[in-house]
Amino acid sequence: MLQLQPTPACAASAAEANSRACLTTRSFPSRSISLPSTRHPLRLAARTSRGNLKVTAAKDKKGKLMWEALREAVDEEMEKDPNVCVIGEDVGHYGGSYKVTYDLHKKYGDFRLLDTPICENGFVGMGIGAAMTGLRPIIEGMNMGFLLLAYNQISNNAGMLHYTSGGQFKVPVVIRGPGGVGRQLGAEHSQRLESYFQSIPGVQLVACSTVANSKALLKSAIRSDNPIIFFEHVLLYNVKGETQEGYYQPLEKAELVREGGDVTILCYSRMRYVVMQAVQSLEKQGFDPEVIDLISLKPFDLETITKSIKKTRKCIIVEECMKTGGIGASLSAVINESLFNELDHEVVRLSSQDVPTAYAFELEAATIVQPEEVEAAVQRVVAGAPVLA
Repeated sequence: MLQLQPTPACAASAAEANSRACLTTRSFPSRSISLPSTRHPLRLAARTSRGNLKVTAAKDKKGKLMWEALREAVDEEMEKDPNVCVIGEDVGHYGGSYKVTYDLHKKYGDFRLLDTPICENGFVGMGIGAAMTGLRPIIEGMNMGFLLLAYNQISNNAGMLHYTSGGQFKVPVVIRGPGGVGRQLGAEHSQRLESYFQSIPGVQLVACSTVANSKALLKSAIRSDNPIIFFEHVLLYNVKGETQEGYYQPLEKAELVREGGDVTILCYSRMRYVVMQAVQSLEKQGFDPEVIDLISLKPFDLETITKSIKKTRKCIIVEECMKTGGIGASLSAVINESLFNELDHEVVRLSSQDVPTAYAFELEAATIVQPEEVEAAVQRVVAGAPVLA
């Protein structure tokens, strides 16, 4: 049986500190927003863009980039287990849209890194079938938004076959790829599909956020016998940090990013960095928030969440998902149902606007949660005032 270990607090904090070196700043007339760099993984370069938008790439060359950590995870598991293979568009000779499989076809050949036609329902279905016969496919969606074309295969096949076959089949498949709001990618390439997939029975959802947990979580996901949808944020591939050799991180365990006593802030993926940017300002004002990275979006780590809320008695959920039917909506319902008597303030949700993501960068930024909104919510929740989110 695979032995999983808890994440060392020092590793999480070190990854958080190292990743700040790869932040870029986008300046607007009334706000300044720090975002991880989105330059091509192999072409990091400083750049100043048009108008009042300023983008600077990191100069620090220490540490690994997240795409490199993910590539290491795939490489190590493919080397250990000949049943592990990769299926998707441009995963072979091109190396994947964000270079997660860069040059691996030279080591493992074209059949274990199988380039497919642009037909998501076809190659996702093929990967699920391969998993039923004993392989461990890693299916890459070039963009998470494209996986809507394979929703039937993910829902009716990956999520249900273990049950509907009476346990005769396992579906050890990892479906991974970039998602979230990037930088001027337009509405169709800025999808957050975690809310779409959370209601599918039998499917597990995991969202990585740092270099350390991206590698450790992907290695655990590949070894799991469950079908797992592995969310990577398009803006985090160039975040820098360190990894721990031979480490497998529990898929169902949240990460305590910062210990505090005033209020519990629950977040995941890129919102971890938005929250921590707000925390820097809040600390100067004397606030002491506790920050938890959910990691597992299904199932939730209720043990860690409960322990924190019983201590702080206040909760703010920060997500990039839409407010209607999002991860925050499900989590808020669970907290209200199971921890209502532990709360001194209503659960506050900070979520993206229920609108298609705009291409214009000012409008794009206005649709998602910014550090100033997190800061204002903490100030009002700790003061006991109602929050209009």
